Amino acid sequence: MTEKIQRRLKIKRGIRAKISGSAERPRMTVFRSNKQIYVQLINDLTGVTLASASSLSLTDKVAKKDLAAKVGEIVAKKAQEAGITEVVFDRNGYLYHGRIKELADAARKGGIKF
Repeated sequence: MTEKIQRRLKIKRGIRAKISGSAERPRMTVFRSNKQIYVQLINDLTGVTLASASSLSLTDKVAKKDLAAKVGEIVAKKAQEAGITEVVFDRNGYLYHGRIKELADAARKGGIKF
């Protein structure tokens, strides 16, 4: 593993030690690969994913930041359908910048509070 990945995993462990999702307020976790972005709403008490969205289903040829914003809108819509209004945001060790920030802002606009 590279130092960059090890650093992210160390930050991730620190974040996960402090936050946990429940049925009323699930954990909204983000995974970012080089080409795609994925988000899940997880109830950590039961280990169940309540809703998820990813850029895999989107076929638009747009910038990655715009894809992240669309995924944020999609997950906000799915959360509303599942009756979820509040979440705990888990940036998964990534910096709150760029695609992660775009996804979070779009989810907030969609009605999710965190």
